[in-house]
Amino acid sequence: MKIIIEGAGEVGSHLAKLLSAESNEITVIDPYEERLDAIKAMADVVTIQGSLSSISDLKKANVQDADLFISVNPKVPQDVNIVSALVAKKLGCRKVTARIDDEEFLSSENKLMFKQMGLDLMFYPEKSAADEIVSLLHHNSSADTTEFGRGKLQLTVVRVDDESPLLDKRVVEVAHEMAEKLPDHKFRMVAISRDAQTLIPRFDTKFRFHDQVYLMGRRDDIPALNDYLGRVNSRISSVMIMGGSDIGEMLARQLTGTVEEIKIIEKNKDRCLRLSEILDESITIVNGDGRDAELLQEEGIRGYDAFVAVTDNDEANILACIGAKRYGVTRVIAEVENIEYLHLAEDMGVNAVINKKLITAGRIFKFTLSDKVRSVRYMSGTNAEVIEYTVAPGSPVTKKPLRDLNFADDAVIGGLIRGTDAYIAVGDTLIEPYDRVVVFALPDAVREVDRFFK
Repeated sequence: MKIIIEGAGEVGSHLAKLLSAESNEITVIDPYEERLDAIKAMADVVTIQGSLSSISDLKKANVQDADLFISVNPKVPQDVNIVSALVAKKLGCRKVTARIDDEEFLSSENKLMFKQMGLDLMFYPEKSAADEIVSLLHHNSSADTTEFGRGKLQLTVVRVDDESPLLDKRVVEVAHEMAEKLPDHKFRMVAISRDAQTLIPRFDTKFRFHDQVYLMGRRDDIPALNDYLGRVNSRISSVMIMGGSDIGEMLARQLTGTVEEIKIIEKNKDRCLRLSEILDESITIVNGDGRDAELLQEEGIRGYDAFVAVTDNDEANILACIGAKRYGVTRVIAEVENIEYLHLAEDMGVNAVINKKLITAGRIFKFTLSDKVRSVRYMSGTNAEVIEYTVAPGSPVTKKPLRDLNFADDAVIGGLIRGTDAYIAVGDTLIEPYDRVVVFALPDAVREVDRFFK
């Protein structure tokens, strides 16, 4: 696939690295030579130093022959990205996407209007990050949870510690034990994250201390799983947010009315004044540095159910979350943009890590796969994709039961939604046309998996 990325900032660079690894032909356009040099050092791409929205530079990149155009120029008005994408579409590019920074553009009415103009996708990384945090707070046990089919299927993360019933047991042993203790519930172990590597579990795989185990279950079965694991699921009624960034602002707005107390700690006084003007009066705004332990104690950190750090400083976010944990906060979430810090943060006790680049990459990556893909997500702590397909009539995945499919070794089907019912995938499951199927796949297996659904 021929892909053109306009904008070599953090998101553009990450997308270039990810998509070039999938054997795509990538061209990157950016006005700054130093950013292009940096991207060439990390990814196999063609670079063009050019002006934003320049028709001649788009033609130089052969946009008329491109399959996908991604306009993700950093720190420019969203108009630039939108115009670039629409020009690329007019010149002949098959699909175009643009980064935006205005939540109003994502309303149903406005999205339809831009779709009719030719814009296939608008993405707002900060809004996606805020949405993800809200979802994590709603699933307030000690692990991350991702929903599919409006929550009918859930992918949850189990961290193996000294008290875990999984420790030092093989997958087959745990499966038998769960079948005995939870006879009316079914779960599918789809992946294990261990020492910065992601494994697809086999029957003889043994769980080790500090493993992160990804299990898929039906919504109604998750409480039984939590009981088996000894996890406490308590209601989140108060949230302290460190950082009055766009993410912090949108997060506070979305939580208003769903939690009893929201407090934002922001060190920029002007930003505090702005937040006090635009947010609900029930939200407390404090001017101060969230890294200050004395300030956090003065603001009652010990009485909060959740602490979320969303400043533009990864290290500050991680350390603040660790401090909040020590003060007894049950649920801590950090925005971490440095990919190399993700595992470090989780190993240090951060419950969940949010990365805008990974969230955005999942949305863009969908366009490089078959048109039967509903969504692509990257689970924090793994290098794998969670892909949701709608099964086409006659596709290879419908021909045989799962055990006879010769499915990709580095991928596993976790579950499916058929009509209004959810099912956990097992060996004798036969996939039917129009099922919504959730697949967990390592990068090398994605293309092979995609062929099963075409």
